[in-house]
Amino acid sequence: MNDDTRLDGLFAAEYNAGEGEERPLIEYEFVEEGDIENPLDETAEGDDEKSQLDIPTHMPVMPVRDIVVFNYMILPLFVGREKSVQAVDAALNANRFILILTQKDETVEDPGPDDLHEVGTVCMIMRMLKMPDGRLKVLVQGLSRARVTDFTSEDPFMSANLEVIEEHDVEETTSEVEALMRSSREQSEKIMQLRGVSSDDIASVLASVEEPGRLADLIASNLRMKVEDAQAILETQDHVKRLKLVNEQLLKEAEVASMQHKIQSMAKEGMDKAQKDYFLREQLKAIRRELGEEGGETEEFEELRENIEKAGMPKEVKKEAEKQLKRLESMHPDSSEATVIRTYLDWMVELPWKKASRDRLDIKEAKRILDEDHYDLERVKDRILEYLSVRKLNPKMKSPILCFVGPPGVGKTSLGRSVARSLGRKFQRMSLGGMRDEAEIRGHRRTYIGAMPGRIIQAIKQCGTRNPVLMLDEIDKVGADFRGDPSSALLEVLDPEQNDTFQDHYLNVPFDLSKVMFICTANVLDTIPGPLRDRMEIIRLEGYTEQEKVKIARRFIIPRQAKENGLKEEEVQIGDKVLAKVIREYTREAGLRNLEREVGSIFRKFARRKAEGEEGPFRLTTKSLQNMLGVPPFREDERERELPPGVATGLAWTPYGGEMLHVEVTTMKGKGKLTLTGQLGEVMKESAQAAMSYARAKAKELGIDPEFNENRDIHIHVPAGATPKDGPSAGITLVTALISALTGQGVCNETAMTGEITLRGRVLPVGGIKEKILAAVAAGMKTVIIPKQNEKDLQDVPNELRRKIKIHTVEKIDEVWPLACNAEPGEKKGKGGKKKAA
Repeated sequence: MNDDTRLDGLFAAEYNAGEGEERPLIEYEFVEEGDIENPLDETAEGDDEKSQLDIPTHMPVMPVRDIVVFNYMILPLFVGREKSVQAVDAALNANRFILILTQKDETVEDPGPDDLHEVGTVCMIMRMLKMPDGRLKVLVQGLSRARVTDFTSEDPFMSANLEVIEEHDVEETTSEVEALMRSSREQSEKIMQLRGVSSDDIASVLASVEEPGRLADLIASNLRMKVEDAQAILETQDHVKRLKLVNEQLLKEAEVASMQHKIQSMAKEGMDKAQKDYFLREQLKAIRRELGEEGGETEEFEELRENIEKAGMPKEVKKEAEKQLKRLESMHPDSSEATVIRTYLDWMVELPWKKASRDRLDIKEAKRILDEDHYDLERVKDRILEYLSVRKLNPKMKSPILCFVGPPGVGKTSLGRSVARSLGRKFQRMSLGGMRDEAEIRGHRRTYIGAMPGRIIQAIKQCGTRNPVLMLDEIDKVGADFRGDPSSALLEVLDPEQNDTFQDHYLNVPFDLSKVMFICTANVLDTIPGPLRDRMEIIRLEGYTEQEKVKIARRFIIPRQAKENGLKEEEVQIGDKVLAKVIREYTREAGLRNLEREVGSIFRKFARRKAEGEEGPFRLTTKSLQNMLGVPPFREDERERELPPGVATGLAWTPYGGEMLHVEVTTMKGKGKLTLTGQLGEVMKESAQAAMSYARAKAKELGIDPEFNENRDIHIHVPAGATPKDGPSAGITLVTALISALTGQGVCNETAMTGEITLRGRVLPVGGIKEKILAAVAAGMKTVIIPKQNEKDLQDVPNELRRKIKIHTVEKIDEVWPLACNAEPGEKKGKGGKKKAA
């Protein structure tokens, strides 16, 4: 085998020739080695061979699809396209030379000059065989690189003028070139070894080639690579650069071959092990049968059958379980379906079909536990005690579906845990926040890989009883997408009239959820769908007052933080005034989370002092408070000393409690244009329009220029522009600020207000009165104006809170301005009437 011979089958990919395609063939038995007439002089070397051939500058062109022909390369081609057949005939009738060019896009059936690469290979047609259908099989050998200068014809075949790209001899073989050649040979041998091919003869051929360019062409002609990469190598004239490109391709191929060999070895080992295990298992069965012993599978089936009997399943559920057990007995133990059924039966026998915990029906003891865990929250505690009382008188009653609604940090989740403790039941919490997949509730069908029951059934299994307290946390944050709507799946779960036959997709049998006590928590009700909200009993948990927070901190937070930080409660002395200052100046929230963080920060500093050797007790005073917690983020005197005309203070409700809301109005010369800024929602914009209409209608009574809407532009802005704001409760605040700006009369800086307005001048009720009054007291306000119809909500406001602030109720907008304007004693306040205290 000389170095001109192609190394077929070792690197090159196997191609399947199709209709009308020029592709290399693996089967070319029609070429007999002895019949090949080599036009090259075997005694010639290098470029002398080509010089003896006298390659012409004009010859036929044959396009090929997905192969690049290199120098010294002998390969068979299947010729099917008419133009290519004509080109081969023309070459055979002339001097047997033909230029082979690779197509840029192999999908083109009739390529033109623009569809072919400029650089190709001049080849000699060594042998040709005609097929009965007119197609040809030819054997060609690459002779020289050539570049097309121009195409002379396209019909009946393509021909072109070309220039031969001369191969330059390497003057001196440097160490770099020698290293590249050695690396190329070694990588080639490595690839052949990985593919299980004997490489002795091929290694000798590669070793006999001393020219880097010729070695690069020889390896490239037998290497698996993309057409683009092969064409780039063909177009590279410099021998060293060409060898570098080939070396890069060899490294990639070696890596792929190594990984393929590794995968095949792993697969073979896995198959061998599985066959060995199966053989041994069958032998073990045969030995046990000969000894008269029962097999392991039989013991497992008997155990499953006993567990099904003991599980206490309903009749139809037991029938389904026994049916699946019979299917399992008839299956091969190693089949995937057997694993699915075995897992299903494990779930069925482990669920508490009849096991229930006994309720603690001692009402006084339950009340003691609730009071021990939580301060106040009397409405919630009364509802739980009522449920226990009815349960004691009617054991068959269905469990209620409760929903605790309130701002974060008021104790909704911990209250659910306390309810379970007072009832003597198991407790399990399940967070629904961000849930978007309905299968999380109903489970997956067993046909899916990795299927499992929904989280409701999982929680009941973990509790081990059929009547736990199951808390569905953050039910207002359930989402929906292409996987379904979990809130719709909850409609059946949270309905006492139908959840006694709840069907999980995985179990596919009914499970009774009527004994489960579901407690849901939410920050807002607006995002909960109406049908789901209708199934729950809503219990609101309002924010805490300052006095309540002091008592809770004294009773719960301080002992807990002392224990967590390794201190004894008597080692730390914190007075009520200091706690009140922490609450006022370091936390502004409806709940208690930030207060607990601040108290924890104080205790950590005391723990450090104790760890450093300082003896207690440690005392916290109002003077040392700032050194412990830093500069207070909130101040009692935060409100402005005097509000300029056009500014009024309103009260807003958020899911996190009440907040202060300032409304600013300014006027300027113009044509009555109204500008609204501050990320106002549609409802708030409509309130601003209503305020404008009211001011225009009452202009004379309020002492305002009746034509202000024609000669003045008005700009209404609500600060904190990055925060979206919406809702109707800022109506009277907008009216007050607008009147203040038009009259030039300032609004009292100690007065805050809330209420919706109508065009007829009525003030309508709004929500969140307790949270808004809490925010007003925390900000140091002295007076609050609320709608008359919200007077009933004042019963939720503690007496100590009402004593700190004066509350006015109004029915009409006319009553608001006299209460809000900053007039001096004896000064006329308009026609609003006298102040009315709640």
